[in-house]
Amino acid sequence: MEIALLFIALFGLLIFGVPVAIALAGSSALYVLVSGSVPPMVVAHRMINGVDSFPLLAVPFFILAGNLMNTAGITERIFNFALSMVGWMRGGLGHVNVGASVIFAGMSGAAVADAGGLGAIEIKAMRDAKYDPEFAVGITAASSTIGPIIPPSLPMVIYGVVASASIGQLFAAGFIPGLVMAVSLMVMVAIMARRRGYPRDQAFVFSLLFSTFRRAFLSLLTPVIIVGGILTGAFTPTEAAVAACAWAMFLGLIVYRTLNWKRFLRVSFDTIETTAVVLLVVGAAAIFAWILTSNRVPETVAALLLTASDRPWVILLLINLILLVVGCFMETVAAITIMVPVLLPVAVAIGVDPVHFGVIMVLNLMLGLLTPPVGMVLYVLSRIAKIPFERAVVGTAPFLVPLVLVLLLITYVPAITLWLPTLIYR
Repeated sequence: MEIALLFIALFGLLIFGVPVAIALAGSSALYVLVSGSVPPMVVAHRMINGVDSFPLLAVPFFILAGNLMNTAGITERIFNFALSMVGWMRGGLGHVNVGASVIFAGMSGAAVADAGGLGAIEIKAMRDAKYDPEFAVGITAASSTIGPIIPPSLPMVIYGVVASASIGQLFAAGFIPGLVMAVSLMVMVAIMARRRGYPRDQAFVFSLLFSTFRRAFLSLLTPVIIVGGILTGAFTPTEAAVAACAWAMFLGLIVYRTLNWKRFLRVSFDTIETTAVVLLVVGAAAIFAWILTSNRVPETVAALLLTASDRPWVILLLINLILLVVGCFMETVAAITIMVPVLLPVAVAIGVDPVHFGVIMVLNLMLGLLTPPVGMVLYVLSRIAKIPFERAVVGTAPFLVPLVLVLLLITYVPAITLWLPTLIYR
């Protein structure tokens, strides 16, 4: 009865527009008061324990690194390099959009940072070139989901903490799936460009490619430093986040001189605000997940799913459907913190590697960023493009097709995800 009250309170608060963190903490506090099984102080203790983790230190530093790169003009250099590299293809700016997102993914690790930083440059360029606004928003939104798959990745850090999985292996596991996502989106861009008669935006000129590469070279070293340092064991993911911040500050303050102290203070305050929101959600979701675990809800869900079918592929399909629905209604960090204790035991029971399952979960929840009613990326890009939210949804819909196909491919072909972490770590 108390568990039913917990979910009724949570969804009731969410329906009335209460922020996710407050809804999670409030419903958990109500459960504790009504059940009387534990003292109310447990709520505060569990929330504190939920954020008391060394790997979570990577979160504010990766957020700061992404904000610094957006402010220091690094994103513009990346965009120009991508334009000279793939702009010659039909629908060139669509391909540039994907290529720039792949490069930026190795720096920020957050879909919203990709959409907010590169998105403003990409959408303006595509509108100036007479692309449909819906197409511009759709490909920008879809390509931004690559950010949390290719390392570094903030959702992977959260998953690693909650699931007690190796963050280094999770980062390695996301690399090939991220590239597969990029290829699938570029195929869709090519199909749509041919049907709609989009142009080749510029001819391929080797000298231009060389000049833009030289101009962006130091910026392109950022993912090399982050990913290379982690995969070679030079530093931990948390230390890699600090290194990314230091490198971005070095480029912005000393090399490019595009970052002054006034901008740096503004970026710092933005980072503090974003970090506070993320960690508040983590803490609130931790108490909610603890209540579910202490009431053996994960075991109940596992039993229901395992009795639904004895075929692993069917159970994996059900898990994907659950995560897709959850992603439509819940913020990514909260969804990971709550759903990992519930669904990971089921996945392990049917032989799914926890690292593989982490990539499946994160990709599912990234698709939630592209679907209403939450659709955070769509809200950001609709404001940037100055089009109604409904038009942003329509423009993004075609690009969900290749992303869902990639999700199914990654789900049922574990080698795509596990080959690289096995090669490096196992």
